[in-house]
Amino acid sequence: MQSKFIYLAIVVTVGIAVLSLIKINAPAVSLSYSDKAFHTLAYFVLGFLWLLAIRKKGTKFAVILLVILFGILLEILQSLLTDYRTFEYLDMVANSLGAFISVLAFTYIEKKQSKLLNSL
Repeated sequence: MQSKFIYLAIVVTVGIAVLSLIKINAPAVSLSYSDKAFHTLAYFVLGFLWLLAIRKKGTKFAVILLVILFGILLEILQSLLTDYRTFEYLDMVANSLGAFISVLAFTYIEKKQSKLLNSL
């Protein structure tokens, strides 16, 4: 089961990288900060999948740090490699927020699961 999460985490990682660097010809949505919600959701999913894929004790901090660094790297690459994407600090904040929420949710579920198993 754990290996399936690794494949899924890799697919989502590559998908986020591609979507972050390609030019998308979609009409702009004019809701303020709506793209930040997408960033938060994407990095929540990414962080949660990597936490499921690498379920070793004491690795949560490293996993989330790598997810955050991945988001920072993509922001830098957007400014260096494209002329249609921009570097935004708020995107990095939204990415980091999603990663932090994923570790909180993962830890909560892990504790609930452990408590349930101990009660049986």
